[in-house]
Amino acid sequence: MDILKTNALSKTYRKTKALDGINLTIHQGDIYGFIGKNGAGKTTLIRVIAGIAEPTSGSFSLFGESEPASIIKTRRQMAAVVESPALHLNLSAYDNLKLQCILLGVQENHDGVIREVLKQVDLEKLLIERKKKAKNFSLGMRQRLGIAMALISKPKFLILDEPNNGLDPEGIRDLRQLLLKLNQEQGLTMLISSHMLTELSKLATRYGFIDRGKLLREITVDQLKKESRQATILQLGSNKLRIDNLTAAGLKDFELLGTQLRIYGSQSLQPYLNELVKQQVELLNMQKESDDLEAFFMKMIGGK
Repeated sequence: MDILKTNALSKTYRKTKALDGINLTIHQGDIYGFIGKNGAGKTTLIRVIAGIAEPTSGSFSLFGESEPASIIKTRRQMAAVVESPALHLNLSAYDNLKLQCILLGVQENHDGVIREVLKQVDLEKLLIERKKKAKNFSLGMRQRLGIAMALISKPKFLILDEPNNGLDPEGIRDLRQLLLKLNQEQGLTMLISSHMLTELSKLATRYGFIDRGKLLREITVDQLKKESRQATILQLGSNKLRIDNLTAAGLKDFELLGTQLRIYGSQSLQPYLNELVKQQVELLNMQKESDDLEAFFMKMIGGK
């Protein structure tokens, strides 16, 4: 089932196209990593999906519904934390969550609901520290409290806009573990926008790359692994290695750059090492290298 599907979705602010014909699909169970530079259009798309902004043209469906009136109803099955959690800093975590229950019209016992969501985000200790105000929380705690507020409505689709902003390494790790748990144990589908690509690569199951309002590509984790070029680099003692001898030996998918022999893929190194011995070329060093998510993205947009 497609949770979100956009069709030529566009948004123009004056003369600037923030979104330019976006065709994006998020499947049930995805952790969809939405990648782009600042100003690429990530937050604009999130604001349109969340109903904060109206598209200029194009359309989208949410949980299979595409009519505006139906989308308003299906938005009850999604929750979004856009830019920063909307917390009342002078209220405690409990009171923030109670207010959210009231605003959402939650009919269940509020105390039970609050206890449940605080447990989900590993903030149970705040049931004891009830008087501690949100302004005295760490950024990591505020972010998790914001997610707890989003979980009040028991959504099936969670949107997070740059959730790691300002977090220290421990906070980033805790948030990652929380999001993985919500996805794996509760089947919560997520759209996460981020420029912290190394961290996003530890979470996402699919990626969408956006630049200057255009969706460049969607790709799964497995496709990314296949297309991220892996290389073994042999640092040689001279540039006297004869490439034609390597080719004659049936070796392929390599290149010689000065005194550096780059061998691509997962092929055996032994034939290359045998050739070095035959040609009496000294091997000084050997190391492995592979494109990470950041390098893949930069190549896609033509960056360095």
